[in-house]
Amino acid sequence: MSYYRAAICAALCFFSFGQPVFGQDVTLSSPDGAIEVSGDLLGFDGEFYRVETQFGELTVDGSGVRCEGPGCPSLSDFVAEITFAGSSTMAEVLLPALIEGFSLRNGYQTARMQLDSRQFEYTLSRDGRVAGRFTFQVSNTDEGFADVLANQADIVMALREIREAEHLLASEAGLGDMSLSNRGRVLALDAMVPVVAPSNPVRRISLPQLADIYAGKITNWSELGGADAPISVHLPVAGAGLAQAVEDKLLSPAGLELSESIRRHDRGSTLVRTVATDPFAIGIASYAETGQTRMLTLTGACGFSLSAGRRSIKTEDYPLTAPMFLYLPAHRLPRIARDFLTYVRGPAAQIVIRRAGFVDQAPEHIPLRLQGERLSNAIRSAGEDIPLSELQRLISGLDGLQRLTTSFRFEAGSSRPDAQSRNNIDLLARELEAGVYDGKRLVFVGFSDGEGPAEGNRAIAMKRAESVRRAVERAAETANLDRISIETAAYGEALPIACDDSAWGRQANRRVEVWIR
Repeated sequence: MSYYRAAICAALCFFSFGQPVFGQDVTLSSPDGAIEVSGDLLGFDGEFYRVETQFGELTVDGSGVRCEGPGCPSLSDFVAEITFAGSSTMAEVLLPALIEGFSLRNGYQTARMQLDSRQFEYTLSRDGRVAGRFTFQVSNTDEGFADVLANQADIVMALREIREAEHLLASEAGLGDMSLSNRGRVLALDAMVPVVAPSNPVRRISLPQLADIYAGKITNWSELGGADAPISVHLPVAGAGLAQAVEDKLLSPAGLELSESIRRHDRGSTLVRTVATDPFAIGIASYAETGQTRMLTLTGACGFSLSAGRRSIKTEDYPLTAPMFLYLPAHRLPRIARDFLTYVRGPAAQIVIRRAGFVDQAPEHIPLRLQGERLSNAIRSAGEDIPLSELQRLISGLDGLQRLTTSFRFEAGSSRPDAQSRNNIDLLARELEAGVYDGKRLVFVGFSDGEGPAEGNRAIAMKRAESVRRAVERAAETANLDRISIETAAYGEALPIACDDSAWGRQANRRVEVWIR
């Protein structure tokens, strides 16, 4: 954490005095000498200069000026330099796989060099000429944000959303609103999964039980139906995005805090190796990094159960999803970096993401006939508020349609879509613009939790469905919506996927799904 605090201090100094941490004097002048700008060079992307001047930060088209001074880059031998900082989970496997895929697709040759234990770089060349250099500073999400704030990195690799303090510091520093969807991009999907050794007899655990374990309230396996033995609890280091997501999504809803006796690991791979060899250990790991451990199924008092899988993570039906973000300051990046960021959102990259063991964002269709478990839960939960006629209305309304894995959920206690859902709005909008759903029928279907009267819940669910529909239509600026039949429907609490006896279950049930024909 000392590194993190030092980086933040450096960032604060940068903000306070308006001077970059790194910079050299340059003077940019027009060909006739009538216009001249002097200052510290903050960056050059092969096309535009970024200069800190007495008027603030300016971006200047390099084709129209002459550069003089010790900081002037070479225009003929320019090599784009891009630095990623943050999550080791993303840096060790996912992004290298995407760089290799991007290079293969665009005719670049790659060379990887290990600089030290926490830093490596990829050099991209074409026809013997180096075009770009991607450097990775492997640490954790906290330090990744600190590096960008201190002007020591260009892109944050994060396993959690940006914190309010980081957002304010970035805004004050002129880095833009990094909470916007075009600044905080979901690269791939992941989930927090409870894992144990294969020899551990416990197979299922509820979210309240898991929270109590990490808060130190449950300390013996016998309380979970296992052996009479103390529970050894494991988690990534405090600055890791996954550990912070555990606090945000697991502990905070229950009003609990992490126990001080938890064993911490600076790498997810270290955590799963330790848990796999200890029959009395439990850990929370990345879905993509479970090693030889066995995942526990999440269950509830009402009998519902759900395991982490590609589809349940894509739909956010699994309650402990953890999107993997790339956060970008409002700076113009070099062309090769912009091309890479375009590539990672495309269909070719989704294949690479899946092959690397992570959950991609390519939408999938789930027929109604494969919804057996959910329909079984609906029948089990039916009662006075959900009569047979309401279930028949649901089946009739969805008959012949297929569910998209693109779903929408909301922040706790808010009507604002959560981070993954905001990203899904952009994804669905881009597909509408590309004509993917021309001639199709799209139905935005709202669902609710079971708290309160059923009629009121249906009304709330309809409002959510209409809100998401409007957001998608606004984002699809160039789409011809006349070619698509877009509708809304709501079934309230008729199709629960989790128990309503906890905040986690209620939040999972409050959702908007997209069905298509």
